[in-house]
Amino acid sequence: MTGNPDIASPKAELERLREEVETIRVQLVEAHKMAAVGRLTAGIVHEINTPIASILTNNEVILRSLEKLKTLVGAQQAGSAPSPKVVQILDTIQSLASVDKIACERISAVVRGLKTFSRADESELRESDLHEGIQSTLKLCQCQYRSQISVETDFGDLPKVECYPHSLNQVFLNIVVNAGQAIDGEGKITVRTRRDGDAVLVSISDTGRGIRPEDADRIFTPGFSTKAVGVGTGLGLAICKRIVEETHHGSLTFEGEPGKGTTFHIRIPVRQKKG
Repeated sequence: MTGNPDIASPKAELERLREEVETIRVQLVEAHKMAAVGRLTAGIVHEINTPIASILTNNEVILRSLEKLKTLVGAQQAGSAPSPKVVQILDTIQSLASVDKIACERISAVVRGLKTFSRADESELRESDLHEGIQSTLKLCQCQYRSQISVETDFGDLPKVECYPHSLNQVFLNIVVNAGQAIDGEGKITVRTRRDGDAVLVSISDTGRGIRPEDADRIFTPGFSTKAVGVGTGLGLAICKRIVEETHHGSLTFEGEPGKGTTFHIRIPVRQKKG
């Protein structure tokens, strides 16, 4: 007697379900990343549009000043000293050019940070400078928090780390964004790095609300969130834990008290296990 060919074996069905779960997991990771980047888009646009508007306005003034300068220089007798008006216009042009330079540098910094953060190297295990990824993440988050939240860094001497930079950038972004959202009003986020034996340790601290003891065991549970409805998905820290512990064979822990802020510790081996 033969079995019904239309009914899959338990082993085949289990494999199919595993593939479906993995597909959904990947989709959730990408969706959460896009949501996190989306929350920063308005700030990034502001950072780019404001310098551009400044450049355009200054260029209009420069063009008008140059026209006046041509008229004044043309009317001036040969060999005579420049008139005070000519000197004043030249000073104005120089000042505006300096402002334009600062504005362009701001645009370049934001664009470099965005390019570094979004680099599509998920499938490539390679040596990476973690400080570069952290700095890029902080640049993006500064667009969102502006002067309300100050950011301090205390970087140690780290070696290049064998990792998936794209994934770790997502971890840094999720935790820094969470830190900012935990702060009511003004506050501070501090990022520290140091060598820890055969690993590196990245600690991200905030002066926010902290974590209640009754919530501590559920922080990394998928779907759990202490944020208001519509602010968080409850997936961020769960995804971070998977990336750190399963993908990079590291550890993600935290410490904190209500009203005293929270610190997350990300420990990543300098070299990944082979095989």
